[in-house]
Amino acid sequence: MSESRGPVAPKDPTAKRPFYYIMRDKDICASPKPDGTGVQFIFESDGRLGASAKLVGNLEDEEMLKELFTTEGFRKQVHSIGVAVQKSGDPVKVKFCFQMYGKTDPYETGTTLAMELDSDGMEMVMELDRCEWSDDDNVTGQIRFEFPEPGIAAKATVAFYLNDGYTAPEQKEDREVDITSEAYHKMIEKSLMQKGNIHRLKAAIDKARKGEKTYVSFIGGSITQGAGAIPINTECYAYKAFQGFCDIAGRGYDDNVIYTKAGVGGTPSEVGILRYESDVLHYGERTPDVVVVEFAVNDEGDETKGEFFDSLVRRIYNSPQKPAVVLLYSVFVDGYNLQDRLKCVGEAYDLPMVSIKNAVYDQFYLSSEEDGVVSKNRYFYDMYHPTNIGHRIMADGLINMFRAADQSEDMADLDIAGIIPPKGAEFENVYLVDRAGIDKAGAVISYDMGGFSGHSEEVQYAEHDLDTKGSPEFPNNWLYDGSGEPVFRLKVKCSAFMIAYMDSASIDVGCVEVFADGEKKLDIDPHLIGWQHCNALIVHRGGPAKERDIEIKITDKSKKFTILGFGIVD
Repeated sequence: MSESRGPVAPKDPTAKRPFYYIMRDKDICASPKPDGTGVQFIFESDGRLGASAKLVGNLEDEEMLKELFTTEGFRKQVHSIGVAVQKSGDPVKVKFCFQMYGKTDPYETGTTLAMELDSDGMEMVMELDRCEWSDDDNVTGQIRFEFPEPGIAAKATVAFYLNDGYTAPEQKEDREVDITSEAYHKMIEKSLMQKGNIHRLKAAIDKARKGEKTYVSFIGGSITQGAGAIPINTECYAYKAFQGFCDIAGRGYDDNVIYTKAGVGGTPSEVGILRYESDVLHYGERTPDVVVVEFAVNDEGDETKGEFFDSLVRRIYNSPQKPAVVLLYSVFVDGYNLQDRLKCVGEAYDLPMVSIKNAVYDQFYLSSEEDGVVSKNRYFYDMYHPTNIGHRIMADGLINMFRAADQSEDMADLDIAGIIPPKGAEFENVYLVDRAGIDKAGAVISYDMGGFSGHSEEVQYAEHDLDTKGSPEFPNNWLYDGSGEPVFRLKVKCSAFMIAYMDSASIDVGCVEVFADGEKKLDIDPHLIGWQHCNALIVHRGGPAKERDIEIKITDKSKKFTILGFGIVD
């Protein structure tokens, strides 16, 4: 008769490998998917993964940072991935996915590493040598957290455990940001770059205070859209600044103050000026009293190097409703922004200007003993976008400026019509002609869409106002779907002409050539940016308004291409 056996002693635990974080208690929130589930995307391509390792994990080794760009380098360095997700209340199942972009098709032919875990804060570890890998892997692409339903908020931590031969830096704790401290308030005061002529801003606050309908609007790129804010609709700087405006005026959204958020990721003022009518004015339904313009980190893509920004500012300021225009300069993790290029516009027109770079960047390098208020890791969600506290700081910079205007003596309004635009303003009166309006556009004499007869729903989406689902940008477009005559022709009377189109990473999308009066003006490759988003380029500018023949030709008629609309100065 065999003896009964007692508990077996556990094996010695595996020694923990050196590691660093790429996320640490990062706020995430599930955005809705068409199937009723939710997802949080975190893009890691184009150097973002290395930036996260440096920002969050304190990794400074340049060779190790470089390896994180490619799948090959990533696999060489990383032994396993540790993931923990923590939400309040009952835990739910969360699927962690890390997608590699493929060489043949970025979104289809690469490996996707996947692991399911509970949202109870316990770390699950995925060993990479047990995963199946594609031979077509190219670069590290994106991380996804997939949830059973939208709206679930949680905190995520992701650590990379390293292969033999690699060492990791010390993982340091960041202190919380005390927004009530004197040091914080001094930091915010440094954001007021120029108070400027406060007449219109003061008038808007007084108007709201009287109970009259007052519109406060924000236009810009992904930071204005709310990227990095969790949730994106109520924790973004725009909504926080709007709430501050309401507090100063003593009125709220439900009373008479109306909020407009019109940020679209990856788009410069060259695109912003084409969507101002739809996204800010809502085709005349809204008449803004305050417009905050934030393109300081997007406008490197403006081919005029400032003229579209100048033109947009003048268009807003000179509009019949005479709104206050506020210029906001955000900042990237490396200190990059374009305030030195663009501030001449605000100086020429004596506009209020707020610089977040002036407030936060120098103090990133102060120790706690020297009154450093916020670390880079606390401020930045990734290498481009702020965290919730970063958005709070941006909002407080604007609120500080609103309050300064409210407490200042009034002054005469400034007429800028006679001021020479410092960057030029040829596009101040450009307007968008899309599929819905082309038959009514007086400048368009005739057109033949050829094979561009389709309509694309694969366009860029952005969360406007308090929306969390997103709405399509430039929905009234023309799609060439790979069949029919590969030419769009139109005759238009104009002095300047632009084309807006959809960038894409899809291999099904092709290139076009654009001609004006028989002369080739542009070769457009929609793959250069590497992701699906709105873009715009000048086809012709200069000289008097006259009839011009425009042609857009597909170079490979088996490929697709989407024209979003045309910008016309007549």
